[in-house]
Amino acid sequence: MSVPVVHFAPMRSQKKVSMVARAGRLLERAGLRDAVSEGDLVAVKLHFGEQGNTGFVHPVFVREVVSRIKAHGGSPFLTDANTLYRGQRSNAVDHIACAVHNGFAYATVEAPIIIADGLDGRDAVDVPILGGKHFESVRLGSAAVHADAMVVVTHVKGHEATGFGGVLKNVGMGLGCRSAKQRMHADFRPEVTAETCTACGRCVKWCPVNAIVIGPDRVAQVDLATCYGCGECVASCPYGAIATQWKTTPEALQEKIVEHVAGVVAGKAGKVVYLSFVTAVSPDCDCWNFSDAPIVGDIGVLASNDPVAIDQAAYDLVTSSAGLPGSLGEGMGAGEDKFAKVTGVDGTHAMAYAERMGLGSRSYTLGQVD
Repeated sequence: MSVPVVHFAPMRSQKKVSMVARAGRLLERAGLRDAVSEGDLVAVKLHFGEQGNTGFVHPVFVREVVSRIKAHGGSPFLTDANTLYRGQRSNAVDHIACAVHNGFAYATVEAPIIIADGLDGRDAVDVPILGGKHFESVRLGSAAVHADAMVVVTHVKGHEATGFGGVLKNVGMGLGCRSAKQRMHADFRPEVTAETCTACGRCVKWCPVNAIVIGPDRVAQVDLATCYGCGECVASCPYGAIATQWKTTPEALQEKIVEHVAGVVAGKAGKVVYLSFVTAVSPDCDCWNFSDAPIVGDIGVLASNDPVAIDQAAYDLVTSSAGLPGSLGEGMGAGEDKFAKVTGVDGTHAMAYAERMGLGSRSYTLGQVD
């Protein structure tokens, strides 16, 4: 097999060309023309950021992505799935409002927003996967599954739970529906907080195996012998009475994320292109309502048709850079693993597992583009 190429535009342009235009050229080098056919519905997967966060990819770059897709005959839409935590993106109404607040309105990016798993996180499709350790099928936002093609726009950063937030995290965790996010974060068995439960019955309606009833004390009761840990009750409860569980190991979490990536790309061979921004590399996820100081200086933008290779390239570029004074990377020299030192987690496990599952290669050639 040939070694995949990761196309790279460093921050400085010798020819003084806008990074917006260069990002568009990177997409073309990575195979956008071949990925998008006339009439394709094209999902542009990105992270809209929480209000107060500034690390997400700027809407001006997303507009360039949209423009390039349209030039090849595709119909693009911006998408992400609802969050499991109860922030500003846990339902489609608030999610879209947050996206618009952060600059992703149609007037700016010239594409509509469609939340992948619908109004309340239930609009999802079970996709079978092969070769996984944890799942035989994964539950993904239907808009992403039904899209004909996809462009994945990623802000590279650290992550407190997975060590590294790159393409695999963006796609796998990002496009899992709310209950899938629960299954990724923990081997789940629901626990009901009686003081918080209002007996509204939403969990009863959502449970796919009828394992929940409202008891005589007007509190939801779960038959753990029947429950199979799908997490739908957590996703459904508007009061947080069925607690989200986060108990897992970093390795298991990364593996589960990768298995969801396998579901996302299933049936889309040659139809997915990845664009990663190694800029404002914060130590934390963009899900926070603030952005910490970048741990290294802005490096540039990457594009590839291989999700593993582009993550490995981004990781290597950050590792080879010196840490920035005044940040959590301060004092770290070129060659030190910034992500592992800052988060305490080996974020390369996901790449190794994805390579074993046949999703891509950790070996790559870096092709610089002005």
